[in-house]
Amino acid sequence: MTKKCALLIIDMINDFQFPNGEKLANFTKEIVPPILQLKDHFHAKEWPVIYINDHYQLWKADIGLITDHATNEVSAPIIQEMKPGHEDYFLIKPKHSAFYGTALNTLLHELDVQSVAITGVAGNICVFFTANDAYMREFDVYVPKNTIASEEENFNKYALEMMETVLKADIRPSSEFIQLLS
Repeated sequence: MTKKCALLIIDMINDFQFPNGEKLANFTKEIVPPILQLKDHFHAKEWPVIYINDHYQLWKADIGLITDHATNEVSAPIIQEMKPGHEDYFLIKPKHSAFYGTALNTLLHELDVQSVAITGVAGNICVFFTANDAYMREFDVYVPKNTIASEEENFNKYALEMMETVLKADIRPSSEFIQLLS
């Protein structure tokens, strides 16, 4: 792969305080290690890592404020591992897609990015809508299948099938995606 890629990490700073939230948190714990491996690889290549997160009615792109708000017994272990570093970008989003109502598209163009690797939660909602909007904006779309989680495994499977067939997303696992990037 010769095109510059950005790693998008969707809604991983999450309080999981909603119906089936604890179930989603359990699935989310499984995707943390492969996302962190991708993050390390992107940092090594000096490619952008961009967190896009719900704002929890705080409406401030302040990672400390959002982390403090979202941290609880269920979310703390995930947030501790997944919080952005100083070199990472952080945007808040008002709705499902990371593109809707955010500066993401402008930032990607400013960074001269032609492809995006989309990770995070929920695979069948926010990741799916973000992948759709990336495809509509003519970015190459990668959604490593072991880096997204949904409340139900079948929701995740269906979302991946749709992203692969309709949005032409490459859904190979993160280990194979890292090989592609090397």
